[in-house]
Amino acid sequence: MLSVTDLQLDVLRVLWRRGEALVADVHADLADERELAPTTVATLLTRLEKRELVSHRSEGRRHLYKALVSEAEVRREILDTVTDDVFEGDVSALVCQLLDVRGIAPGDVEKVRALIDAMDPDQGEL
Repeated sequence: MLSVTDLQLDVLRVLWRRGEALVADVHADLADERELAPTTVATLLTRLEKRELVSHRSEGRRHLYKALVSEAEVRREILDTVTDDVFEGDVSALVCQLLDVRGIAPGDVEKVRALIDAMDPDQGEL
């Protein structure tokens, strides 16, 4: 399971955006949103690495970290968890809740229709 905390997700977002990053890079990118010590960022990266969500390569004494999971994989896992745990597997209830809370922007209906039209009717998948 890929479950990650909000803070871990923020760290992963930095890695997805940068491709690779030093602890100092991650710390700098998160500085506006979160007051974290560089050692805390290093600990987060080490814990994510132990879970095989990130890896590092060494350049001298510096470690460059990169994500081993894609943003799509993490999003899928989070949505699966929310759908199953909160909406008891009811996808239509999830979509209705999203529309109720977030509303719909111009062009969204067309995007959703295109996704539905592209689905395999026998598999329920794109």
